[in-house]
Amino acid sequence: MSDEANHHEAHNGDLATRLNWLRAAVLGANDGVVSTAGLVVGVAGATGSRSALLTAGLAGLLAGSLSMAAGEYVSVSTQRDSEKAALAQEERELETEPAAELAELADLLEGRGLTPELALEVAEQYTERDALRAHARIELGIDPDELTNPWHAAGASFLAFTVGALLPLLAIVLPPTALRVPVTFVSVLLALAFAGWGSARLGSAPVRPAVLRNMGGGALAMAVTYAAGTLLGAAGV
Repeated sequence: MSDEANHHEAHNGDLATRLNWLRAAVLGANDGVVSTAGLVVGVAGATGSRSALLTAGLAGLLAGSLSMAAGEYVSVSTQRDSEKAALAQEERELETEPAAELAELADLLEGRGLTPELALEVAEQYTERDALRAHARIELGIDPDELTNPWHAAGASFLAFTVGALLPLLAIVLPPTALRVPVTFVSVLLALAFAGWGSARLGSAPVRPAVLRNMGGGALAMAVTYAAGTLLGAAGV
């Protein structure tokens, strides 16, 4: 098999799409783990009631997952609207100023390393085939067939947060009272280490900094909320 057939390096569009989904999944899962862990550990510092821990954990899971989904939906909807508006504007310019748009496309191609003559020839061929698609991809960096989907983003964030939140919730309610907080701390830190490792590997980034960032943030959040819950419980609040 030829080297070309074995070459699977991601192109810009594929890499951007993969990183966008990775960002949403990692952000949702990390938020689910850290925020729910902080919540239930804080409550555990104040009370040993399993029902109180379960209620707080479920409330945090639902509120967080819905908040993440809504935020992602709004964000991606705004991005999609901007992309559609840019495509509509480009379509109008192609209809009213075709010569200027052809020259602009040739300039963009020349800026990518083509000679002026070749850039103009390629621009003319692109324009003959599908002018809007050529300008969308080269000028705007948009694939008209792959506009961001707000429902997909919202669903992915909801699912990622929920999966992440389930770990600290189960870790705090299932063990005996004396082991709840230690088990939750260890489980959460291991999960964050794995998430950091996975995100770094998929994004071709250094592993150690990603793992340390995840674990450090989670440990700090749990320590602060547990201390606050302990103080409140001692004060009888």
